[in-house]
Amino acid sequence: MKTRNLTLIIVAGLILLLGGCGCSRYNSLVGADQEVKTAWSNVETNYQRRTDLYSSVVKTIEGSANFEKSTLKEVIAARASATQVKVDINDPASLQKYQAAQGQLQSAFGRLMAVAEAYPNLKTTEAFQNFQAQIEGTENRINVARRDYNDKVKDYNLKVKTFPNNIFAGIFGFKEKAYYQADAGSEKNPDIKFDIK
Repeated sequence: MKTRNLTLIIVAGLILLLGGCGCSRYNSLVGADQEVKTAWSNVETNYQRRTDLYSSVVKTIEGSANFEKSTLKEVIAARASATQVKVDINDPASLQKYQAAQGQLQSAFGRLMAVAEAYPNLKTTEAFQNFQAQIEGTENRINVARRDYNDKVKDYNLKVKTFPNNIFAGIFGFKEKAYYQADAGSEKNPDIKFDIK
């Protein structure tokens, strides 16, 4: 009878210990997951700020007579494409698709800004000058937000992959998340040529 009671006490103690440990690990994983989601929300907020700035300068440029409409149409199409991509941070493919759309928008806008240099009347408008002042800060915010997101993903992935958390992560369905990657081709040095005579 005493051994039976002792066995029940040991089993109950193990269940309580594992249950408490499991609750603690689960709550830790949920907290890390929420930090990743918050960091991603900050990335999206900064990209939205950039899109809004692009929209305001596009309206300014549209009002400029004789501006190259084809370049402007490329930016408008890229902006529409970038805002339609829905991201699931648990799906690396959707994250890559989002990054590609943002890269296309930035590239199209870079071409637009290069063309805008040929229009001195446009460059002197207050809206265009405000845009130029704000876009640099916005790009810096985007870089900081992406770095912060990757830091939170690293912390989360460490919790998901290290022992004994990996056991509880598998039981509760927590999976590794994708990092925000550098744009394709950014690892190559730009080919700069100066035609100095």
